[in-house]
Amino acid sequence: MRFAWRSGSMVLAIVLLWVTGGCSEDPPDPPPSDQTGEKGDGVKSAREAPKLLPLDLPLPEFRLADSTGNAFGSRELARRPYLVNFIFTRCQLTCPEQTRRMVEFQKQLARKIEHQHSSEERGGPKHFLWDHLQIVSLSVDPENDTPEVLSRYADNYGAKLENWSFLTGKKSEIFSLITDGFKLPVAEVGKDQPIVHTVKVALVDHRGHLRGVFNGMKEEGGRKLMKAIEQVLHERVAIPPQIVAPDWLDKRAETQISASKQWKAFHDFRFTDRQPESGIGFRHRVVDDAGRTYKAVHYDHGNGLAVADVDGDGRLDLFFSNQVGSNRLYRNSGEGRFEDITESAGVAVEGPTGVTASFADIDNDGDADLYVTNVRTGNKLFLNDGHAKFTDISNGSGLAHKGHSSSAVFFDYDRDGLLDLFLCNVGQYTHETLRDVQGDQTDSDREEARDGKAFRFYNGMTDAFAGHLHTARTERSRLFRNQGGGRFVDVTEATGLIDESWTGAASPIDANDDGWTDLYVLNMQGNDEYYENVEGKTFRKRSRELFPRTSWGAMGIKVFDFDNDGRLDIYITDMHSDMGGDQVEFLRDNPSVDEEQKKSPRPFADSILKTGDASLFGNSFFRRTGPDAFEEVSDRIGAETYWPWGISVGDLNADGFQDVFVTSSMNFPWRYHPNHVLLNDGGSRFVLSEFVLGVEPRRDGRTAVPWHQLDADGRDSDHEFCEGRSGTFTMYGALGSRSSVIFDLDGDGDLDIVTNDFNTEPLVLISDLSKRTTVRQIRVRLVGVDSNRDGLGARVTVHAGGKAYVQVNDGQSGYLSQSRMPLYFGLGAAATVDKVEVKWPTGKTQVVPGPIDAGELLEIEESGDSR
Repeated sequence: MRFAWRSGSMVLAIVLLWVTGGCSEDPPDPPPSDQTGEKGDGVKSAREAPKLLPLDLPLPEFRLADSTGNAFGSRELARRPYLVNFIFTRCQLTCPEQTRRMVEFQKQLARKIEHQHSSEERGGPKHFLWDHLQIVSLSVDPENDTPEVLSRYADNYGAKLENWSFLTGKKSEIFSLITDGFKLPVAEVGKDQPIVHTVKVALVDHRGHLRGVFNGMKEEGGRKLMKAIEQVLHERVAIPPQIVAPDWLDKRAETQISASKQWKAFHDFRFTDRQPESGIGFRHRVVDDAGRTYKAVHYDHGNGLAVADVDGDGRLDLFFSNQVGSNRLYRNSGEGRFEDITESAGVAVEGPTGVTASFADIDNDGDADLYVTNVRTGNKLFLNDGHAKFTDISNGSGLAHKGHSSSAVFFDYDRDGLLDLFLCNVGQYTHETLRDVQGDQTDSDREEARDGKAFRFYNGMTDAFAGHLHTARTERSRLFRNQGGGRFVDVTEATGLIDESWTGAASPIDANDDGWTDLYVLNMQGNDEYYENVEGKTFRKRSRELFPRTSWGAMGIKVFDFDNDGRLDIYITDMHSDMGGDQVEFLRDNPSVDEEQKKSPRPFADSILKTGDASLFGNSFFRRTGPDAFEEVSDRIGAETYWPWGISVGDLNADGFQDVFVTSSMNFPWRYHPNHVLLNDGGSRFVLSEFVLGVEPRRDGRTAVPWHQLDADGRDSDHEFCEGRSGTFTMYGALGSRSSVIFDLDGDGDLDIVTNDFNTEPLVLISDLSKRTTVRQIRVRLVGVDSNRDGLGARVTVHAGGKAYVQVNDGQSGYLSQSRMPLYFGLGAAATVDKVEVKWPTGKTQVVPGPIDAGELLEIEESGDSR
């Protein structure tokens, strides 16, 4: 509230303050009254009792200094509720008592924290988050109250600085913050004169909004303040509570940074999240079964993210898939900026419920066409005119499959020059009934359904993750042959590619070096399968022959050459093995890198696993030792991670060795878990480097966001989290990424990272490698003539500096997704390329002689005279 005293009264008050030492209590609040007031329409009504939290005013950002001399302000207080009182150290009247009362409050707070930590009752005191409440004492005499003076003052009163900050700074900024932000009085009559200030205590919520001011000098004011704090804490319920400010992240960062001193790989560069200034306004939204009515169902697998140059301007554009609301396409405008062109491109697809997308040139006209998968409503095929104008040709294409589809893998299995499609189908995890998505205040800045209708989704099954035990829920994945003219035909049975895995993804690989592309198919609830391509006519299952044991809960896959030996290895992430048994409960409350980098104990009973002894319970890394020969080395090379989804591979430091970005998380109602960057340490091992490279912690230290709201007095009264609560309150969930892609977003020669996060905005991680060192790299774009136009299936070898770097052009860019972009080869110290060899899908080999300068985009068109 703002005080408007008359000048005469102010002079009298100043005289009194000078006599008494410079402080005064605020004029008393008007007492409650049973008088009537008048509304705007002149109708009298009983005056309402004052609200406990009458205010909801956003405070301006501020940057001051604490008693240690460090910068401190709204950034450090973000997402935490806090109390503010206003004091100065020379004050002899109310300030000593204000500070003594705050010391007593801090002791009371410590007792509440101890109590909540000893309570394991879900939804009970543990979730009131008293340990996130901060105390701030703001000096109104900053010219005298230096950090050193405030430090002595705090020490004299026994204040504990771990959750109490004494702030000083420029007088003009502090006075403006008090009067314009907190709406409270402060005034200095003149030099060496007493300072008029308030004895009120301000309560600020986790959003940085002022919610109320309370008389800190009166017992009644103190009681009201405690009730108000409980109400503010009650408005935000974090499940589990440690997602808001996980105390283990700092220690993990220190350990990783210390370990980096022993790494051979170059790591003196950083990523910075530039999402706010990128123009990418996409915000993913989940269905209710991943939030308000949470159940363990495959909706929590999230959505994909794909990249292609959709308009032919030479810059790579981004397509985000969404669960609720439309998918979005962003055009790369250059210099790290994007614009939303979804509507003009015609690719929104806002029906229920999106899963992922793949870019590929299905008609060999040189541009990126788009295939989008959905849950039950039919997949979509869009034909691109080369200028980012897409036409929906789903009907009549043969690809409008309706089911529980996931990733779509384009490859030319019969080498006829047209891209065919392997469609991964998970299995039935929803009922046929549709439900409305229930919106609330957490969706206020999200897209609304058209025509005033609600978004809808298919009701998830409560036993979805036991679906593999019910044969009736099986949905075979499908193989479609491209007949040309935008037409595909189902050849699943004709080719013998009968796969009934619960699969979300697959990858092409020529495991026996016969020139015919085979398929490795993941199973997220059982053993993976491997199908050998028999001369483009049939597929032969050789799963256990080549891969005796595979990851039980396989989720992501990428084929690449880890150690530059010229052989293509297979890296597979396993999420579901990390979701069962006592280990997941232990690591929820005791996060430990050492434990997370171990294989999980047997996570489920044999009656659930159904795989005998043919399973690994964690990630697998199959290092290739020869044709049809692999050895599993994940533990040996540091490839085990925790809660992984998919992987994106690229040479992040341009040293010639491929690095890996692993999207890792579980979101609501699980704890926060960081994404991982596995830096390739010279082809001998991977080293966790997300904290070293600035990927973690996230921008502004964020670890949680508002997930949904519950109405304890209305629609959600029977909800388990509403027990003992009233009114509407906000549930918070941990942040986490699902899909990712690595590419040079801003054209500076180094590789950046973009994610599709779950129920929030993406990460747009921009590398500064090119500013830290000389980046030597070459990009290769293939143009097939006899082969498919994208050159998918081609093997490219770059010779530079006496070394050979091998990549296969398969389009697999990240979790569930396929992209269309040039291959990126880091060259280490080599300034030129000696030659580039391409083995095309037709079986012919083409050599492009050097020298070729580093930094080039080398476009190689398939030559008719290739040998």
